Amino acid sequence: MSDSSRIPETTPPTAEDVSAAVRALLPELAERASTCDERGSLGGETMAALVATGVLRLLQPTRYGGLEADPRYFADAVREIAGACVSTGWVTAVLGVHPWQLGLFDDRAQHEVWGDDPDVLICSSYAPVGTLTPVDGGYRLSGRWRFASGCGYASWAVLGAMAVDGTGRPVDFLSLLVPHTDYDIVPVWDVVGLRGTASDDLVVEDVFVPAHRVIRNYEQAQLRGPGQRVNPGPLYRMPFATVFTTAVTSPLVGGAAGCYEHYLTTMRDRVRRSLGGGRFAEDGFVQAAVARAASELDAAALQLDRNLGEVYAHARDDEPIPLRTRLRARRDQVRAAERAVEAIDLLFRTAGGSSLGRGNRVERTWRDVHAGSVHVANDVERGLALFGRGEFGLPVEDNLV
Repeated sequence: MSDSSRIPETTPPTAEDVSAAVRALLPELAERASTCDERGSLGGETMAALVATGVLRLLQPTRYGGLEADPRYFADAVREIAGACVSTGWVTAVLGVHPWQLGLFDDRAQHEVWGDDPDVLICSSYAPVGTLTPVDGGYRLSGRWRFASGCGYASWAVLGAMAVDGTGRPVDFLSLLVPHTDYDIVPVWDVVGLRGTASDDLVVEDVFVPAHRVIRNYEQAQLRGPGQRVNPGPLYRMPFATVFTTAVTSPLVGGAAGCYEHYLTTMRDRVRRSLGGGRFAEDGFVQAAVARAASELDAAALQLDRNLGEVYAHARDDEPIPLRTRLRARRDQVRAAERAVEAIDLLFRTAGGSSLGRGNRVERTWRDVHAGSVHVANDVERGLALFGRGEFGLPVEDNLV
């Protein structure tokens, strides 16, 4: 890694320092993108470089060496990284948003993770597939979870599980923090897109999880949590549904935007070998496609930043966050995912046969953006329906608001 991408260790970094370090690292990430895709993981060199920039501490409490930065810095950094390599941007988003969530847990859990090393990382798999048994002081947990992106670099995992009553009826959705010594990683990741994220399975077999390492998803949605008593800053009074979902949409927008710039560079002087020849750049249909793609990407980034900024401002001013603002943030976030897909589809269709070759930048980004779009947080119809219910004055009950 170049020295320019490492933050000086003599003074505490600022969010601007992190942004500069990320930008300095982008050429190296772009150079490794093809290898990342072929190998199926980021690699230790890339992960060490990301840690050194400080990007994974942007949303971490200052009490544990983080920056507690305005979340727009994080979203912007993720988009830039994804513009160089979508898999690296995705892993940055996922591993970088979990320090924010850990800030909502009981301080004992935060100290267990960061007490000795503020660079310790956390992965996740939120599907409530775990089997819980209440015991004195906590729970016994078992299960197998899928899609734990970047889990090979993490020392802890946040796992979802459903608490049930004596009849087996689900009564609560919980997130449990588990150390790597209590789970096994099963390498199963062999997919069409986001191949470099190494989103493998995690297996837990009857381990004890103390109560201080458990948080109710309902409390998160209600902007309550034990961590807010020790992390009173505005960042930790923002909704999970805004912070997390924006994190997993930002790599799609950034990846498509990076590919757009690549497309312009490579297509500017290209000449058609059929259909009468001529330069691609002079084709009116290509020009219109470029305009549409650029508009979709601009709209996506502008709306994401607007909503993050407004929600953060409400939290900073200690004001209630209006439900309509929260619903609008979800609406625009899923639309951002949809816009990213629309943009990369336009580029793919107009790039010609050259976009079909495996490893081609357009082909790889097309696969990555489509893969990321199937994440549950990017479910367009679900997010839009929530907003629609709110507009009609119907009750909205969903933890992803």
